[in-house]
Amino acid sequence: MPSTVKIEHTVAATPERTFAVFSDLENAADRVAGIKQLEVLTGGPVGKGTRFKETRVMFGKEATETMEITDFQPGSSYTTEAASCGCRYKSTLDFLPAGKGTRVVFTMTSTPVAFFAKVMMPLMGVMMKGAMKKCMLADFQDLGSVAESETAN
Repeated sequence: MPSTVKIEHTVAATPERTFAVFSDLENAADRVAGIKQLEVLTGGPVGKGTRFKETRVMFGKEATETMEITDFQPGSSYTTEAASCGCRYKSTLDFLPAGKGTRVVFTMTSTPVAFFAKVMMPLMGVMMKGAMKKCMLADFQDLGSVAESETAN
């Protein structure tokens, strides 16, 4: 049974500017305190088909995940997908106008595919949701601050 996490965060910058900052993979590790390293694996501009490796410290251990952008709508949304620990992960970020700013809506669905992941999902899902929300909110605050400061310049 899939597990879903949803987070919303408001940024005082236009959707286009906010999208540009959030989808700038080349500068993500410098802008987001939670990302230890990010390596883009494909050439060309970021878009559908872009693959990258992201390294973070999670639960006291370094973890690297390979992700792919599977949908990319410039200025409005993008989706990444990954497979890890017996689960498939699909994360979508939507950038919606909110007055003079942007409401960023993050939705991540975790679907267990391996037997052990299916058995552990009810227990681990509860524990992971809180940690994931905290982690993503911190990321969004970091990136939102960049979008807002660059908008002010």
